[in-house]
Amino acid sequence: MAAVVNTETERRERLLKVLSAATFLIFFQAYMVAPLIPRLSAAFGVSTQMIGLLVPAYMISYGVSTLFFGLLSDRIGRRRIMLTSLSAFILLTLLTATAHSAWQLIFWRLLTGFGASGVVPLGLALIGALFPYEQRGRPLGWLFGAMAGGMAFGSTFGVVLEPFIGWRLLFVAVAVAATLVLAILLPNRTLLGEAPLGPHPTIAQTLAGYGSLLAFGRGLRTYAFVFLNAMFHSGVFTWLGLYFQQRYSLGEIGIGLALLGYGVPGFLLGPVIGRAADRWGRRWLVPAGIAIAALAATALIADLPLVAAALAVTTLSLGYDMTQPLLAGIVTALGGKRGGQAMGLNVFTLFVGFGIGSYIFGGLVGFGFHTALAIFAAIQMLAALFAIPLFSSERTVNT
Repeated sequence: MAAVVNTETERRERLLKVLSAATFLIFFQAYMVAPLIPRLSAAFGVSTQMIGLLVPAYMISYGVSTLFFGLLSDRIGRRRIMLTSLSAFILLTLLTATAHSAWQLIFWRLLTGFGASGVVPLGLALIGALFPYEQRGRPLGWLFGAMAGGMAFGSTFGVVLEPFIGWRLLFVAVAVAATLVLAILLPNRTLLGEAPLGPHPTIAQTLAGYGSLLAFGRGLRTYAFVFLNAMFHSGVFTWLGLYFQQRYSLGEIGIGLALLGYGVPGFLLGPVIGRAADRWGRRWLVPAGIAIAALAATALIADLPLVAAALAVTTLSLGYDMTQPLLAGIVTALGGKRGGQAMGLNVFTLFVGFGIGSYIFGGLVGFGFHTALAIFAAIQMLAALFAIPLFSSERTVNT
């Protein structure tokens, strides 16, 4: 009996690693674009504001489609959707490399957002099915650590490698790596789950399910903070490449090195932060993470030395790593038997927040980075203050 348990545990851990690899690549591909905005603007002869639409086009389409994938997973199971979505991500990432105009590039990014969004949210929901609530911090830390690692290495190595291999080969390389991950995932696909038995919910029941997730205090506050936090982080991060170009006159490699710290805290500390949430609860970690991010954005307003600005970027990332993974842990406890729907709504909220935040910050950049950063930092600090009483009940299950 013990041998069977050990075997299942090993398979579960192996699947966690493969899903983490897929998550890493999806976020690598998503975040390697933003620092390339100055380069792509020059390559296609368009404004930075126009080429900046690459980010909301991907993020918003990604977020919207997670609602449908979450619902489909509750009907036909996670396995088909996750494998199909990863395959679509590979194909559409390859097709992105064929773009010959800014609008073609935006179009392929839009479609990639739709196609790729069935892997990570359902992977997060799967964690809720495989691990009890009091043990989810560590595996969620792995997945969010993979997201953070994808952000860090995508934003850095994408812009560093681009002068040597070109932006097209960057997309080709990601597609090849994702193909290898798909090949490893296929032998472990049974752990992704079968199609659920029994009658499927009607449209009215589905809408009622969304209503129930948002109708009570815990769900409403959690999704609201997912949205606000996503707006802040995506807004600031998307335009950091242009920030470092204008403020410090950096080229592609310099921008990549300046962004090197973004995502590193989550990549290295994701499981540690998750264990801390399992042990002490989320009531202090979430407000602290929001406040840390606000302070990091405030620091970027000042005329800092380049090294200090790069450290502020790392601190900004730490704020993200202390919030979104922990908020996702709360979401896994909200869905009950409709975990796909609950996590689909979470990722919808997250990525729509990403897209809107990027778009709004881009508009504010026209008034200067000082103004944009000050507005975003002030709102984030207010959110941190409100989070203290709102998340005071998020203790461990044993307290």
